[in-house]
Formats: sequence, structure tokens, C-alpha cells
Amino acid sequence: MRVLIVEENSALGKIWSRHLERLGYAVDIANGQSEAISRLQQVEINVIILDLMLSEGSAFAIADFSSYRQPSAKVIFITKGQFFSDGSIFQHIPNACAMMTSEVNPEDLGALVEHYGTH
Repeated sequence: MRVLIVEENSALGKIWSRHLERLGYAVDIANGQSEAISRLQQVEINVIILDLMLSEGSAFAIADFSSYRQPSAKVIFITKGQFFSDGSIFQHIPNACAMMTSEVNPEDLGALVEHYGTH
């Protein structure tokens, strides 16, 4: 299974990546929209861990592109704020499967990746 992490905080992306790699997943990290779109054009991705508040590009554009280019890829949104805390993101983004805060425990994130990546 292959995971794409789209996170501007490189230290946080590396923590998640190392944990997911220990679980046996292949992991790519992108810092923004252009890198994420490039990876989605090059390799098959099963799960995308996507920072909702990117300064380079749009998380919605990445999720939309993935639903077109790789419709089976599931998106786990990560947020630092209260945006979409009402759950409305699931109405706007058809491939969204979960939404977590940026303080998510890496073990919990790994469990979500395993669950959504295999179903």
C-alpha cells in the first residue's frame, strides 16, 4: 500500500512517515499542491493524508484531482483549526473518509490508513 502525505510542516510529515513505514507502507511526502499533483500523476496512491490548510495550493484541488485521477484513493484530512468541524467536508469531497487534528497520535493515524487503505 502506498500513502501520500501532503503536509507543510516537514517535521510532522517525517514523524508520520516514519511510523507508517514501520508498519510496512510505502510513503511519499509532498509539501504542497504542485508536489502532490506530480506524485498523483506518477504513482498509484491508496491513501492521502492531506493538510486542509496549505499555503502552497489548495487541499480541495488535490482531493478533487485525486478523485478524478485515482478515484479509489481515500483522503484523510488533517486540520489545525475548527474548519469543517460540523462534518460538512464529507459532503464537499467525495473521497474524504476521515478528518483528524494535527495532534493525531501516529498510531491512530496508522490505524486509519490501514482501515481505509484496505477497504
